[in-house]
Amino acid sequence: MITAAGLGTRMLPASKEIPKEMFPAPFKGEFKPIIQVIFEQLFERGVRDFVIVVGRGKRVIEDHFTPDYDFLQYLERKGRGSSLREFYTKVEESRIAFVNQPEPRGFGDAVLRAKPFISGDFVVVGADTLLDDVPILSPHSFLVTRVEDPRPYGTVILRDGKVVDVEEKPKVPKSNLVVVPYYYFSTRIFDALERVRPDSTGEVQLTEGIRILLREGVEFYVREVNDVYDLGSTSNYASSLQKLLVKWG
Repeated sequence: MITAAGLGTRMLPASKEIPKEMFPAPFKGEFKPIIQVIFEQLFERGVRDFVIVVGRGKRVIEDHFTPDYDFLQYLERKGRGSSLREFYTKVEESRIAFVNQPEPRGFGDAVLRAKPFISGDFVVVGADTLLDDVPILSPHSFLVTRVEDPRPYGTVILRDGKVVDVEEKPKVPKSNLVVVPYYYFSTRIFDALERVRPDSTGEVQLTEGIRILLREGVEFYVREVNDVYDLGSTSNYASSLQKLLVKWG
C-alpha cells in the first residue's frame, strides 16, 4: 500500500495543482516522481500487488500509472523513451488498485480505506519519503531513524529492542528515534484503526492504531536506517534533493 492522499499543505503553493508525491527526485541518473521511485523499489523487491490511496486532486497520479503508448511511440521515434517503456512494463506486470480518501482525515484513515483490498500481511509506505533501498521487513515492524528534533514526527520508545510506545508529534519527546513511514502490518491493524478516536484536528493517526495493538500484547520491532530522504516539506525537500543529487544524480 502506498499512501498519497494528503493535501501537501507544507509544499504550497507548488502542491496546489501538482501532488507532492509527483514532485521530481533524482534517482539513478534520472528525475522521477517520488511515488514512481517508491513503486519501482517495491517492484524490485518482488511486490506485484499495489493499492495506492489517493485523495481529491490526485488524478494525475492515476494518469501517471496508466500507460500512454502513443506518447511512448512518439518519444521512441525521437530516440528517447527507454526509461518510460521500462516503467510501463513494470506497471503492466503489476496489479494496481486506486482507493479514494474523500477527506484528508489522517494517515490512519488512509490505511483503513484500503481494508477491502487487503487479505493478508502487507507493507505500507508513505509517498513522501525515499530510501536508498527498501529493506526487507518482518510482520509487525517498521523503520526508524534518529533526528535532532523529533517533535514533527512520530517518536518511538524501545526497551530491549521492542517497541513499548509510540507518540505522534509530541511537544516534549521522550526519544529522538522517529518513525520512517515504511511499515509491515497484519490485518489486525484495521481492527485497531477502527477503534481509534480522531484527534483534535479530526485525523485518525496510524500511531494510535499501533498503540492499541501494543496494549493488546502485539510485539512490534523496528529496524533503524540512516539514509532517509524526507521530501514532505519545503526545507526537507530542498536538503534531501541535495543529498539525492550527490547519491543518484
